[in-house]
Amino acid sequence: MKVMVQISQTPALIGMETTPGNLTISQPPADLQITTTPGEWNIHQPAPEVTIDQSRARAAYTGGTYREMSQRIYSGVEQLWLQGIAKRMEQGERMANFHKPGNSIGEVYGEDWQPVSYPEVRGPASYDNVDIDIKAVPVQIEYRRAEVRIQVEQNKPQFHYTPSSVEIYLRQKPSLTFTPQVLDAQV
Repeated sequence: MKVMVQISQTPALIGMETTPGNLTISQPPADLQITTTPGEWNIHQPAPEVTIDQSRARAAYTGGTYREMSQRIYSGVEQLWLQGIAKRMEQGERMANFHKPGNSIGEVYGEDWQPVSYPEVRGPASYDNVDIDIKAVPVQIEYRRAEVRIQVEQNKPQFHYTPSSVEIYLRQKPSLTFTPQVLDAQV
């Protein structure tokens, strides 16, 4: 008897499953805080200083203040008094020369019939009796600069990583099978 052996083999099968890795990077935008203070102009224009002196015009119209009027009267009376003395002196000299024609008492004192005018109490009239003085005051300018304040807070990047995975498993076990077969020897 003859025996024959049949050998059959099944190979091993390995299975692999992979899951790819995943990397996500995100970064939120920076936080900005911007504060602005506007510039400011302060311009101050004071009115000009105007001085009007019309005392001489008032003196020409009404005589001015009581003191000014009294001063003019006093100085005018003094002049009238001096003129009166000079006139009396002249009349006295003419009377001393009575022997000359035209120097009689009637002729010398006959010319003295006009009243003596009172001294002028008003000031002199003039187109320039009012004094106007204008002083311009310079402009005052103040400026405050504009300010911009920027505060930045940056946000860190955020990383999300899912690692890849590999799963290895045995799909089929290897095997080796021996099958004996008996052969008939009678042939």
